[in-house]
Amino acid sequence: MKELFLVGIGTGNPEHLTLQAIRALNGADIILIPRKGEDKAELAETRRMICAEVLTNSATRIVEFDLPVRDEATPDYVQRVEAWHDAIAAVWAAAIASTPAPNARVALLVWGDPSLYDSTLRIASRLQPQPKITVIPGITSLQALTAAHAIPLNDLAAPIAVTTGRKLRETGWPTGIDRIAVMLDGECSFSDIAPEGVMIWWGAYVGMPQQAILAGPLAQSALKIIKTRRELRARYGWIMDIYILQRKMPRI
Repeated sequence: MKELFLVGIGTGNPEHLTLQAIRALNGADIILIPRKGEDKAELAETRRMICAEVLTNSATRIVEFDLPVRDEATPDYVQRVEAWHDAIAAVWAAAIASTPAPNARVALLVWGDPSLYDSTLRIASRLQPQPKITVIPGITSLQALTAAHAIPLNDLAAPIAVTTGRKLRETGWPTGIDRIAVMLDGECSFSDIAPEGVMIWWGAYVGMPQQAILAGPLAQSALKIIKTRRELRARYGWIMDIYILQRKMPRI
C-alpha cells in the first residue's frame, strides 16, 4: 500500500471524530473494517455507521475482514499476543491485496487513540514493504471517562499512573502514586484492592449511547459495579469499561 492512515475514532460516537480524521477517511482509497464475530458485531456496525455518516467520497471502498482469534492455549502472554499480531498483519495484507488497488491509501478506524493501550501501530510495523504510516489522534476512553464524571484527570500537582487490570493484579498499586487509571480489565481487579479510603470513578461504553457510569467509595461501589458490568455484558454481548481509583480524597 502507498500509505496507511491509523484514524482514532474515539469511543464510538461519530461526534468524537476530528476534522483531520474526517479528511483522512475521505482521502483514503480503502477503509478496512474488522469483524470480531457475532458477539461483537456491534463494533463493526459502529464503524460502518461512522463511515456512512462522514464519507462523502464515493470512490472510497470499504473492505471488511475477519479478525483472527488469539490462541489462549499458549501459556506465555507476550508470546501469544505477538503471534496474534503476526496473524492480523497477514490478514490486513491479504485484504488489501484482494482489492483492485493494492497500492492504495488505506485507512483503519481505531477505537480511542492509536497510541494508548492499542496494538495497531505494532501490527502496522509488521507490514512488508513498510508503508508510510500517518496517525490521526482520537479521543480516548480515559478522556471520555473524565468528561462523563466531570473530573480532572490528575489531582492538584500530582501524577497519575495508567495501567491494566492484569498489571494491577500482578503488581498491586504503583508505588508513590495516589491516583491510577485502569484499562483493559475484564476481571474487575479493583476487587483485589484494599477499599478503605479509596474512591472509584467507573464507566462502560463511555461516550456511546449506552454509556453507564458509577462513582463513590470503593467499599460501597465495588459490588454494584460488578453487578452492573455483568448485566451490561449480558445485554450487549460485549463491554468496554475503564475506571480511575484514588487513594486520597482529591482536591478538585
